[in-house]
Formats: sequence, structure tokens, C-alpha cells
Amino acid sequence: MAAKKQTKIQVRRVYEEARPGADGVRVLVDRVWPRGESKEKAALDDWNKDVAPSTELRKWYRHDPDRYEEFAERYRAELATEEGERAFDALLATASGAGTLTLVTAVKDPSIGHTRVLEEELKGRL
Repeated sequence: MAAKKQTKIQVRRVYEEARPGADGVRVLVDRVWPRGESKEKAALDDWNKDVAPSTELRKWYRHDPDRYEEFAERYRAELATEEGERAFDALLATASGAGTLTLVTAVKDPSIGHTRVLEEELKGRL
């Protein structure tokens, strides 16, 4: 019996040059379109805006590193809602069909952004 191929999950900023082949399936996971970015340059395969944090949570957080742990907890709670589960399941289905899934975001520091939470949750379920 052949071993199941592991999906590689990675995070890239939308403002970085797309890497055809290396990026695999590119999914924008932000609620709003990145300022100043064209659809052609973004080179996306999908845009799953419903998997992003709510506007209220995003505004509360303001990417304050001191708030990251509470943000991650609140964001996971949003993902556990019916709407959040639908959006996450769609992302999970995309990931399981891809050799590589690139979560694309406009946040300045993805290490303290929602993409970190998404990456952890996806890796935990794949």
C-alpha cells in the first residue's frame, strides 16, 4: 500500500512574486482584496474570504503582538461556527487535493496573523 502524499502548506504575502510550480494552489485568505494588487499579478487559484477573521475581530486585533494569543483563540472560535466550518472545510478540500497549498495574504507579518492559525489547523487535520 502506497503512503499517502503529504500536502505542503505554506504562507506567502500577496505582494511577493508568485512562483509558478513551487506555490502549487494559491488561495487568498483575506476578507478584503489587497490594496493596489491586480488579479493577474496575484496569480490566485481561489479566494476564500469567508475563512478570514471577521472585520470586528481584525479591527480589535490590529496585529498587536501582545494580543496574538487572545486573537488566535477568538479566531478559532469563529472557525468553529457553522459559517466558519463551511469556509474552513472548503479550504481543507482544496488542500487535500493539492501537493502544495499556498495561503496568500496581505498582512505585513504572517507570523502573527490569521494565516498562522489556518496553517496550524490545516496541518492538524490533513
